[in-house]
Amino acid sequence: MKLAGKVGHVLDDQALMQALNSTPVADGRPQDLWRDDHEVDRWAREHGGPGGDEGRRWLRTARDTLQAIESGTSTAEFRLDQVLAGVRKVPQPSASGIEWRLEVPPERRLAVELVLAWADVKERMPGRLRPCGNSECRLFLLDRSRANTARWCSMKTCGNRLKARRHLERARKTPQPE
Repeated sequence: MKLAGKVGHVLDDQALMQALNSTPVADGRPQDLWRDDHEVDRWAREHGGPGGDEGRRWLRTARDTLQAIESGTSTAEFRLDQVLAGVRKVPQPSASGIEWRLEVPPERRLAVELVLAWADVKERMPGRLRPCGNSECRLFLLDRSRANTARWCSMKTCGNRLKARRHLERARKTPQPE
């Protein structure tokens, strides 16, 4: 059985970033906020999905795959193929012209929408979605700056921390006057 939904209901940039950034590092230890089934279900309900075992499995697969691709640790296209298998965009005549409907099994709908949101960002904002420049951080940023030069997920945390670390390294290397 297929569930049809408007293609226009694809998740937005904010939902994409929430999903990508659901594996932060806290106190030097990697965390997975979606490890808790209730947390994944809460996110799914906030974005129009029902949750459930299969939905959670597909959401985690989509998130993990997109993180691997964006961090450069894997191309993982085969896992995207699994998420997108059998999905179709079907034109439907409407009073306003043509409406595109997404046909996808219900348990995969949010995972597919997550992949479509990622693809939309990659197309609309090429080169602006990237991992934080802090190698100890596992977050991603969507650079909306005019110059496209943002390097950190947050200037308050990673940016200041790395700048302070570099300053200390330079100060240690500079010979002190006697």
